[in-house]
Amino acid sequence: MIRLTRDPIDYHALTEAVRSPRCGAVALFLGTVRELTGDQLTVFLDYDAYPLMAEKKLAEIEATVRDRWPVGDVAMVHRLGRLGVGEVSVAVAVSCPHRAAAFEACRYAIDALKELVPIWKKENAPDGRAEWQHPGEPGAPHPGRHEGAS
Repeated sequence: MIRLTRDPIDYHALTEAVRSPRCGAVALFLGTVRELTGDQLTVFLDYDAYPLMAEKKLAEIEATVRDRWPVGDVAMVHRLGRLGVGEVSVAVAVSCPHRAAAFEACRYAIDALKELVPIWKKENAPDGRAEWQHPGEPGAPHPGRHEGAS
């Protein structure tokens, strides 16, 4: 299962969706909005994506995970829109027969998602400053937006 959503991520349901009687391990990764990036305070994040390309890249990552590890199931969900500090922005869940493979597959999936999927985040500071970023390329401008513009 791969999905972009503007709704809160139900990571309990996501975990249950990948569980299987054939698998003794489920690894879950949750990315949450943190209040500090370096020494910069963040009050909220805005996430945006190129949906067709993002879903295509997510499907490619899922296929790679299934090829490399004995996966029972895999799920990746990323939020779009405005998220406050503490909210879950991304969730990856992987089930495998054994824990080592589940951890490895989950780690690969989130690392590849952050690097390859065209999802941008705008970090919003208390003083009104904001900057769009692609996690895989710090400082990469958001398409259609000028650097420095909010």
